[in-house]
This record gives sequence, structure tokens and C-alpha cells, in this order.
Amino acid sequence: MENRWQVAISAGLLAAVWCGVADTFHLVTWIGFLGCSTYFAQPKANFQGVVVTWCTNLSGVFWAWLIITGSGYFDTPLMGYLFTGIATSAMCLQASYQKLSFIPGAFIGCCTTFAMGADLANILPALILGALLGYSMTLLTSQLITIKLKWLEIRDTSSAATTSSGTTTE
Repeated sequence: MENRWQVAISAGLLAAVWCGVADTFHLVTWIGFLGCSTYFAQPKANFQGVVVTWCTNLSGVFWAWLIITGSGYFDTPLMGYLFTGIATSAMCLQASYQKLSFIPGAFIGCCTTFAMGADLANILPALILGALLGYSMTLLTSQLITIKLKWLEIRDTSSAATTSSGTTTE
């Protein structure tokens, strides 16, 4: 990976910023990182990737909420199993729609909702901002790559000018 340093710098810097923002606003840090990871795992580029991340993660949150809420109306765990099977099938079938095409994103949202006991007030902001975190990392990485390329171009141009004037660059 030619641009490993640019990726590392942007990811590290923005991960630290996310931790500070999450702490300041009492957001669940790891949920934001799941939203960020979903952004990087899904195949769409740029803001389209953010939209796919939001749609798939939030659909998973919906399906888990439906499982938890629906099974709560029954005295037997069998209904929870049935709802889980139906929701799992639905998360796979919904991938027919482009914005819901990244099935793992739905499962990430679903699992997050189970892990947080359907606490939507803590889940939704962190997942939504996490996708923006991933997008921001790609934007910053792109800027760092551009800076590196410009620096190399300037260095090469000045090196070529020095060499053509008859002096050595060593």
C-alpha cells in the first residue's frame, strides 16, 4: 500500500477526534467505530457510501428493534426465534434495493441494537456519525496524498533544475 502513512495519519488523527467528540457528547465510542467500519467495508465511494452505510446500518437497527419489541409480547422464547429468522431473511432480501445492498451493514446495525438493548437514543447518533467519520477519513487521506504528490513534484522539479544547471544534487 503506497499511501499507508497518509491512511495511518488520517485514521489515527480522526479516531482520536472521534473519541473526544464521543466523550464530550456522551456517545458510545465503539458504535461510531462500527459505523466507520461499515463505511470502509461497503463498496460504494464518496458520499454514496455514507448513504449505503446509513441505510443498511439503520435497517438493521429497525429489524433488531422489531425482534426485541415483537418477541416481548409473548411468553415463550420461540417467538423471538421466529422473529429473528424472519428478520434475518428480510435483511438478506432487502439487498435487492441498491441503498440496502450491503448485507453486513444491516447485520452490524442489528447486532449493535441487541448489544445495546434497543437503546435507540445511544445507538442512532453514534452509528450516523460513525459513517461520517469514515467518510472524513477518506477525505483527509486524499488531501494528504495530494500534499505528498505536490511536495514530490516540487522536489523533483527543483532537483531537475539543479542538475540541468551543471551542479550535482548530492
